[in-house]
Amino acid sequence: MDFRDCINQNQFVLMEGALGERLKREYSITFDEQIAMAGLIYEEKGAFALNALWNEYLEIARKYELPFLATTPTRRANKERIAKANCPETVIADNVAFLKNIQRNRRTEMYVGGLMGCKGDAYTGEGALDEQEAYGFHRWTAEQFQKAGVDFLYAGIMPTLSEAAGLARAIDDTGLPYIISFTIQEDGKLIDGTSIADAIRYIDSVTTNRPVCYMTNCVHPSIVRKALLQPFNRNETVRERFRGIQANTSPLSYAELDGAEDLHCSEPEDFAEEMIKLQTVADIKIWGGCCGTDCRHMACMARKLRG
Repeated sequence: MDFRDCINQNQFVLMEGALGERLKREYSITFDEQIAMAGLIYEEKGAFALNALWNEYLEIARKYELPFLATTPTRRANKERIAKANCPETVIADNVAFLKNIQRNRRTEMYVGGLMGCKGDAYTGEGALDEQEAYGFHRWTAEQFQKAGVDFLYAGIMPTLSEAAGLARAIDDTGLPYIISFTIQEDGKLIDGTSIADAIRYIDSVTTNRPVCYMTNCVHPSIVRKALLQPFNRNETVRERFRGIQANTSPLSYAELDGAEDLHCSEPEDFAEEMIKLQTVADIKIWGGCCGTDCRHMACMARKLRG
């Protein structure tokens, strides 16, 4: 099935849970200073851990008969950082090939996404690009994913409208289906102060191949619920276009969580209950996990969705 059809025709879709925090804490793996997790596929321990985590999440999707979305760990692997890192120039294509090998051996419907990210700080917006700069900067990365044959592209934790719009235009040129995921706060706005509704309207207006949908990641569902309940986000635009979340298990703010030494986590049942509450304020289709989640959280959520 085409990725767009998957999102349009399924009531619920399961996205992967946490990778980064689990790799650090369960496998004691350290990341590259430039490209973070993107180089792990070249290391025996890193490749083993990634394969194990993705297959754990795949098994949950299979058990609850949900389509599964997984993305390459390449948020920091842009042209500038790859040039500075001690890694092959083909790191993006190699990550896609690694994940597609898991896809070939799957026992459930699975889609491989190419993960892209902002140039600067995703939690503060520092170093964000303006729209035209972002278009030029991200175009190369989008083209690498297109050549590698990903099923979709995923722009994660985008803090500013200008860079999100420029990145969306760069992906637009490839013709690939894609999702824009914002860094949002409980005031209903991106880090730069743009409302979710206004951000969606603007990006839809400057792209021909519009995003399949919009979502958020690395944030607790209770914060997203407050954001979506803001009066300026209670409209048809948000209801029809905001369709997913990859959630943290902690309700702490970005500032409190970023760089924290200890993992802030909640019980799977509590996490799943908070996630399900989002159904009262939005038509969420894509359900995934971020910091603090593991298979217990994802399985509990999938069970409640199916329940």
